Amino acid sequence: MSETILITGANRGLGLEFTRQYAKEGNKVIACCRHIDEAKELEALQEEFSNIDIHELDITSEKAIKALQNEITQPIDLLINNAGYLESENHLGQISTESMMKNFMINAMGAFKVTEAFIDQLSKSKRKLAVAISSSMGSISENTSGGYYSYRASKAALNMLMKSLGIDLMPYGIRVLLLHPGWVKTRMGGDGAQHDPSTSVAGMRKVITNYSPKEGEVKFIRFNGEEISW
Repeated sequence: MSETILITGANRGLGLEFTRQYAKEGNKVIACCRHIDEAKELEALQEEFSNIDIHELDITSEKAIKALQNEITQPIDLLINNAGYLESENHLGQISTESMMKNFMINAMGAFKVTEAFIDQLSKSKRKLAVAISSSMGSISENTSGGYYSYRASKAALNMLMKSLGIDLMPYGIRVLLLHPGWVKTRMGGDGAQHDPSTSVAGMRKVITNYSPKEGEVKFIRFNGEEISW
């Protein structure tokens, strides 16, 4: 059965692959990206699949989120907060507040505000699922190598925000899931990564399909189905 799926950061990497796989199955995909004029691969994919709608969205702009919220009025079965940010970070003692806050705004607050904005549309759908692409680097218990302060902290913050949403969205029947895609060969992950986007996305989609948490429960799961310790 066809569903309506909203994906952020859909212009490349995992977001583009999510869009491709879901559109190929006949779902209506609302593909969001920051700059449409730079989303050549996404536009090419839209030419192949007419069930893809492209929308411009800067997830750090509350004005832009509100505008999309007003534009997309139909029920949304699945929201995938995929847009993220990672950059090479300076050594300890040289980490800037600006860099730290940019990571928080994109990786944590962006996903939170987008989910918050589409509560009504999610609650009116059949699946009622909000997903956020996190990272095992946001796991406190799995941090054995240090470094990546801004990225790790922003993903840990994302996990906590989505955990709270999972509790507060119980009256709406909306479930929340956090996913770790693995180390993937994208512009963010680099060419030396272990997995290709199609394998990662296929795995995450399987987790999404089989996800059945208890009321208010939020799980943090790898693309291969393994649960991650917070």
